Amino acid sequence: MTETAGFGLTDSELATHDTVFACDALKGRLAVISGGGGGIGRAIAWLYARLGAEIVVTGRDAEKTERLAEALRAAGHVASGETLDIRDRPQVDGFWARQWDESGGADILVNSAGGQFPQAAIDFSPKGWNAVIDTNLNGTWNMMQAAALKWRDFERPGCIVNIVVVTTHGLYGVAHSTAARAGVVALSRSVAVEWAPHNIRTNCIAPGAIETEGWNVYSTEARAAYPKTNPMMRAGTAWDIAQASAFLSAASGNFITGEVLTVDGGGQHWGETWTTGKPQYFKT
Repeated sequence: MTETAGFGLTDSELATHDTVFACDALKGRLAVISGGGGGIGRAIAWLYARLGAEIVVTGRDAEKTERLAEALRAAGHVASGETLDIRDRPQVDGFWARQWDESGGADILVNSAGGQFPQAAIDFSPKGWNAVIDTNLNGTWNMMQAAALKWRDFERPGCIVNIVVVTTHGLYGVAHSTAARAGVVALSRSVAVEWAPHNIRTNCIAPGAIETEGWNVYSTEARAAYPKTNPMMRAGTAWDIAQASAFLSAASGNFITGEVLTVDGGGQHWGETWTTGKPQYFKT
């Protein structure tokens, strides 16, 4: 079974972690999880599989997605991995066409794919800005619309959960990502209304400081401050986000659409997060 090194939960831990949900909460559902090979997406894949869903994980790293699919299958779950660049619309359309041709469609889409790098906004290059916007906003839209078109055309209900970031308080050092994710939030609220006649629900989850293997891109100073970014004085885990996502995807979320579920230990009400480390100016 594949494990992770450093920060975050291992596959062994995700396979046995306590959950509040019944083991058949997602039985008979097929869930597509973009960016499922690591961090939050991986935790969601494990939880959904344990709740009875068939899992399709996608990502640009074929080895990573297949390792996760193999680990899920080894644990007795139904899972597969697909290499997919969500920024490439023809690739996305082809993926969803195969889903319907080979697997009979899907019921749930979790958009966990994304990426950013910590840097002061004043120093962003056009290439760096566009890369983050293209992945986090355009890529998410590609997956959302391509899935919704299938659900509409085949008259099937659908559920979308978009993993974003907390945009109601300062998240400094990743302004490109907060801009893209704010766009996803606004987009999700709009299509929640437009797509309701098609029985498609669209919601977002906004994580705060969550400990995953992705933390290694941030400085030691920045990571040390993360537990102090919220009144609960701790960092969250990928499992916290996975359970929030299951809540929105299972029957518990059947009358919820267009919402942003913030999972940040209260940080949106009290706290600040500096991914690049707090500048000396603000320490004085």
